[in-house]
Amino acid sequence: MDVDFGEWPFLEEDSRVQSCAYSPDGKTLAVGLEDGTIRLYETATWEKTHTLSGHTSWVTSVVFSPGGQQIASGSSDNTVRLWDAQTGAPGAILSGHTSDVTSVVFSPSGQHIASGSSDNTVRLWDAQTGAPGAILSGHTSWVTSVVFSPSGQHIASGSDDKTVRLWDAQTGVPGAILNGHTWEVMSVAFSPSGQHIASSSDDKTVQLWDAQTGAPGAILSGHTDSVRSVVFSPSGQQIASGSDDKTVRLWDAQTGAPGAILSGHTSWVTSVVFSPSGQQIASGSHDNTVRLWDAQTGVPGAILSGHTDSVRSVVFLPSGQLIASGSDDTTVRLWDAQTGAPGAILSGHTFPVMNVVFSPSGQQIASGSYDNTVRLWDAQTGAPGAILSGHTSWVTSVVFSPSGQQIASGSNDKTVRLWDAQPGAPGAILRGHTSSVRSVVFSPSGQQIASGSSDNTVRLWDAQTGAPGAILSGHTSYVTSVVFSPSGQQIASGSRDNMVRLWDAQTGAPGAILSGHTSYVTSVVFSPSGQQIASGSDDNTVRLWDVESARRRGRPDFGRSALNVVVSNQRQQSE
Repeated sequence: MDVDFGEWPFLEEDSRVQSCAYSPDGKTLAVGLEDGTIRLYETATWEKTHTLSGHTSWVTSVVFSPGGQQIASGSSDNTVRLWDAQTGAPGAILSGHTSDVTSVVFSPSGQHIASGSSDNTVRLWDAQTGAPGAILSGHTSWVTSVVFSPSGQHIASGSDDKTVRLWDAQTGVPGAILNGHTWEVMSVAFSPSGQHIASSSDDKTVQLWDAQTGAPGAILSGHTDSVRSVVFSPSGQQIASGSDDKTVRLWDAQTGAPGAILSGHTSWVTSVVFSPSGQQIASGSHDNTVRLWDAQTGVPGAILSGHTDSVRSVVFLPSGQLIASGSDDTTVRLWDAQTGAPGAILSGHTFPVMNVVFSPSGQQIASGSYDNTVRLWDAQTGAPGAILSGHTSWVTSVVFSPSGQQIASGSNDKTVRLWDAQPGAPGAILRGHTSSVRSVVFSPSGQQIASGSSDNTVRLWDAQTGAPGAILSGHTSYVTSVVFSPSGQQIASGSRDNMVRLWDAQTGAPGAILSGHTSYVTSVVFSPSGQQIASGSDDNTVRLWDVESARRRGRPDFGRSALNVVVSNQRQQSE
């Protein structure tokens, strides 16, 4: 009781979080959102890997199959959808409910799915084919939560009718009715042993029950508002509950004794889940965040707080030991990447810092700003270095050459400028674009530069002399992103015309046109092997493209080979 629980880093979404689930191996977290999407995160890095799009209304429930190969999601669009957990590919759509699907769960064998709905029923489905099974009727108001017992022999369902009902999972025959809550039952969970059930309610309590007899046990009181979610830890020793009072509370599962109160959310906590190891808790909230907590020790993880305005750019030191962040508060801040401890504050810019980059050696930082300058800094001490002045409008892009000896910067003044990275001495000014330069990149050899512009073109330049090369024309709107393939033989460019285009880097000859995005492309990148391209778009998706297969087929447009997934912060990065 003397431990102060702290929060781990949190994941900020652009829509309310309705549900969270860890994969069985703990390596992936799935987050169901009010905008109808499910976002997948790799828990080792908290990088967003996929977004599963298809539901046309809120995702109310999301769950992994026991083997981790499938995801099932329920939605206010009245359907359950199945997904491939590795690729994000959609599977069967389970239709039959006549109102919102509120809860979805796999049987322990992974062979069946149970779903609860506002139509007052629980429905069973074949998890492989999606074929419908028994319909469990008896609740007199909507079903809010459904769960299988660990043995898979029983189902428990909670309802707005204030009851929990037990069912035979094979036959659908009803069992005991658990009465005691004075308001709607919001969530139901079996203990890992299957001997107990926990239910949470609008009556602000969590109620424990004997799963065999239905006899009531301890009542866990303390929340000051509706308890929306309840879950047992994998060991069965703890219970976590999330509430409209914006907190997560921990309880001793045997005695019901209260434990730590996890505070930090600024709106309702809608979903709480333990990681498979039991060492972490993830909680989702209507404040658009997922917060991570250490469930055993309460030791806080890193929260990188200090900027006083929006963070526009974040980058790791090549060694991974430091993080640099640029902000609208006009500063660059350094952080210890392991502990999150703040380091130097790099002050000097007089307008927002739009991008930050480490040199390949990790010894320097370059930052570009709306104050029309690029500033250099010592990456270890934060000491200011040269101020690269010359642009007559804001700097939109900064990049080091592969050798680290040169810097290229693009600007709203329609130019690309080259600089010597050590003394900051100005070099060639690359003129030719007729509108803002939005993206600048060196080729892997460092011999070429490519720049994308609001004039709808990509231009190639000699990195040593600044001499102009080919003009890559074809886009019908702003070029927002340019990148060389790892071999340096190809260029990919993304545009506000919704297209990604490929080009021969030596001749500028056009190659394939990658179509599929329904809004402008904000970012393009090659995989390290050069065999794939990923493109992010303002349509909230990232599309993956197979470069080699398209070349072999000789097709100029191979958008159908794409896989749609959503990327966070694409809009912010493009802006």
